[in-house]
Amino acid sequence: MSSRLLVAPVVLATAATVTVAGCGTHAGHRRHTTYRRVSGSVTVPSVVGMNHQKAQNLMQSRGLRNLAERDATGRNRKLLIDRNWVVVRQSPTAGARVSSGTQITLYSKKYTD
Repeated sequence: MSSRLLVAPVVLATAATVTVAGCGTHAGHRRHTTYRRVSGSVTVPSVVGMNHQKAQNLMQSRGLRNLAERDATGRNRKLLIDRNWVVVRQSPTAGARVSSGTQITLYSKKYTD
C-alpha cells in the first residue's frame, strides 16, 4: 500500500487588496477587478447629544468604521441596546481631520441616568 500526500492550495489575502476573478460573457475571457481600501482624511462629525445608534450610523456613513463605545458614567456597563443610550462625549472631537482607520470612541449614558 502506498501513501500519498495530498496538498491543498492555500489562499493568502491582505486587508488592503482583494482581487476578484470571474468568467465573462465570452468563453476564454476573464475579468479581474481589484478593490483597494482607501485611507483618506475624514472630518469627524459632531454626534454629542445624539442617540448612540444614530451616532454610529453617521460615523460609518462618513467612512469611520473603527468605533469603540464606553459607558460615560464609569460603571463599565455594556451598551447592549444602543438606541437606549445618548452620546455625551466623543474622542477625537468634532471637526478633527483623521484617517479613516482612526479609532473613534463614543462615551454614552443611558437616557434614564
